[in-house]
Amino acid sequence: MCKMHVVAVLLGFAFVAGCSKNEVAAAPSAVEPAPGVQLATLSVMSSSFPANGPMPAKHTCEGEDTSPALAWSSPPPATKSIAVIVDDPDAPDPAAPKTVFVHWVLYDVPPSTKELAEGANSAANAGPGARDGKNDFGKTGWKGPCPPKGRHRYFHKVYALDTVLPDLGAATKAELEKAMSGHVLAKGELVGTYEKEAR
Repeated sequence: MCKMHVVAVLLGFAFVAGCSKNEVAAAPSAVEPAPGVQLATLSVMSSSFPANGPMPAKHTCEGEDTSPALAWSSPPPATKSIAVIVDDPDAPDPAAPKTVFVHWVLYDVPPSTKELAEGANSAANAGPGARDGKNDFGKTGWKGPCPPKGRHRYFHKVYALDTVLPDLGAATKAELEKAMSGHVLAKGELVGTYEKEAR
């Protein structure tokens, strides 16, 4: 976790500097919880890689490019659907990040679904009614890590929603976040890392 430094306190206002360039925080979420709801926490895990540990090359552009296994704890009883977003806040270079790059957008996953098998890759393998959004490669479904420089972090985020979203088509991350904002009952995330092998 990055250390925040107070730069100045002036007339009662504290000015706080962000993390150092080598210790970058995840992008803030644009998603609000459902009204009057105390946001619950989902435990997200994977049999493909350890929390905060390296992801195997088979899940990346250097391998088979298949999605890792994901599983999560039981969502709140009022959950009507699940959404999944996988993104990288360290693009293109962790030492000088410029954008959050999206690798997977998935929504309207049935609430009874509590895991995605390794190689699920798309909504077709996520339960009846699940829908694919669009990643930043301009495609639907999973598209794995392919970092141009350095070791990147990949945030695998799972949301429990109090509604089934309408058909948003191949929604981008921003479009999905806008649609599900105000409907989130619980959220969890799992971070994996990857750096291309030296050639």
